[in-house]
Amino acid sequence: MLTIFGIFTSLFLILLILVRIPQDSVGLSSFANNSNLLGSPGSAQRFLDILTVSGILMYFLIAFQLNIQAN
Repeated sequence: MLTIFGIFTSLFLILLILVRIPQDSVGLSSFANNSNLLGSPGSAQRFLDILTVSGILMYFLIAFQLNIQAN
């Protein structure tokens, strides 16, 4: 069960990294500003930062727990 949750957390983090919009890409940042896909660009960036950090911490806790169970 914990292994499956760890796999989903890994896939979720990969998805979050792919969703993040590069700051240097004029075309993509223009799309983000015009479409308001995730709200305003500042709030969307903050939300994705918090979500990414939470996912990374969850991933580390799951990996630590699985490592303890393996030994």
